[in-house]
Amino acid sequence: MLDSLSPDQIRSAEKTLSAGTWAITAGAVLFSVLTVTPLVERVTPDGWDRTAPILPLVVDTAVVIVVRLDATVARLGGSSGAWPAVLRWMTGLMTLLLNIGDSALKGDAVGVAVHSVAPLLLIATAEAGLAYRRAINRAVEQIERSRAAEAKEREQQQRADREREQQAREHREQQARDHAEKLDRERAEREASERAAEREHTARMERERLDREAETRREQREYEERVRREEQQREDRLRREQREQAERSRREQQAREHAAHTGRGGGERQAVNTADDVVNTAVNSGPTPFTKLPEGDARAYIRSFREGEKSVRQLAEETGWSIGWVAARLRENADESEPAEAVA
Repeated sequence: MLDSLSPDQIRSAEKTLSAGTWAITAGAVLFSVLTVTPLVERVTPDGWDRTAPILPLVVDTAVVIVVRLDATVARLGGSSGAWPAVLRWMTGLMTLLLNIGDSALKGDAVGVAVHSVAPLLLIATAEAGLAYRRAINRAVEQIERSRAAEAKEREQQQRADREREQQAREHREQQARDHAEKLDRERAEREASERAAEREHTARMERERLDREAETRREQREYEERVRREEQQREDRLRREQREQAERSRREQQAREHAAHTGRGGGERQAVNTADDVVNTAVNSGPTPFTKLPEGDARAYIRSFREGEKSVRQLAEETGWSIGWVAARLRENADESEPAEAVA
């Protein structure tokens, strides 16, 4: 319930208590001065009548001091000890006795009752005000402790919330870092896989190219070997035919020489000579050996024909070079013509 009071409400209650206390004190002091002064004048020697108000003022000043200091000490939450209590009760009793003294001496009970109201009210107000202030201070301290505890609890809660938020933020940041690292690893693995696949593809293409080149070289070697065998067979056949032709010519020559030695007649000699002429003509008309063209002339001769005009064998026979060499030159001419066509 105390926590429901606002600081303004507590200050308002203190102001009310302070205003009421000082209003009662001021009224009691004024009433005491007016009541006690005639009594003091009657007991004061002549010529000193004007000093009569001093006594009630001194007593009332003590009352004001007690009320004021008790309020200050109570607001500070301390205790002034026994002497302030003695002073408070002594000033109160003095005020009470001075206020009822005149009526008591006259035996006026009603006057005693009437004049005791203000002093008794002042004493009760002083005691009650002190009790109120102490109660208010205790309540304020309790409220402050409660609010301090609540503030501390809120601070702890806020600190815990900040720590949880910090932990959550760090957790999110860690998750973000882990996700980024995972993406980097996946990207690196993907790039490595792509590079490996590319290298494998390049290596496979290179192997295929090497295999094709090896197959082409093998086919070229087989082709050149076949061409060399065919040329060798043709040359062997040509040499064999030349040897057979030479053998026939030699036998015919021997036959002519034998006929000349046998002494046959002129007609026979004429016939033999005729035969000799035929034979010589046949021998001289045999295949004459062909001289191979120089390489430069052979290249120019091969380039002078478009592709497909003559076969490789015809060009080889006409230039005197091997079929493999002629085929290689034809490929070179084709490779040279392809870039030219691409540029055009």
